[in-house]
Amino acid sequence: MTNDTPIPFKPIGFVRTNATKLPRHWSVSQEKGVLEIHPEFAPALRDIETGQKIVVLFHFHKSPAFNSGYLFQTPPHRSSSRGVFSICSPIRPNAIGMSIIEVTNKNQGHIGVKHIDMIDGTPILDIKPLITGEEDCPSAE
Repeated sequence: MTNDTPIPFKPIGFVRTNATKLPRHWSVSQEKGVLEIHPEFAPALRDIETGQKIVVLFHFHKSPAFNSGYLFQTPPHRSSSRGVFSICSPIRPNAIGMSIIEVTNKNQGHIGVKHIDMIDGTPILDIKPLITGEEDCPSAE
C-alpha cells in the first residue's frame, strides 16, 4: 500500500428523513429519521436496542471535493478560521462524518433514530456502539 492507494467503501445502507432543515451537529438535533440497512447486513442489527446510542459513520456525499483551500475554514458560529481537523465541517480530505444518535425503534433492516444531522439519502458506512467508559466496553473484564 502506498500513501495514495485508494481505500474503497461501500454503503451498508442509507439515511431516510423528511427533515428539510437539519442542525449542523447531532448534539443539538431533535430531528428523526430511519437508517435503512441493506438486507445482507440487516441480521447484524440483532443486538441493537431501543434507547441505545449508536455511532454512525457516513459519507458527506453532497460536499464539494476537498482541496488545499479548505485546510482552514470559518465555521458559521466562529469569527475566525480554524484547521479542518479541529472543526466539524463536511468539507474534509476524506468526506467522512460521524454522529451519535439514539435508537427509537427497530424493525428488520430499519432503525428509527433521533438526533440526526444527516440529509435524506446519506450513505451509511458503518454503525458502532457508543462506548463512553470501561463499563461499556465489550472486551473489558
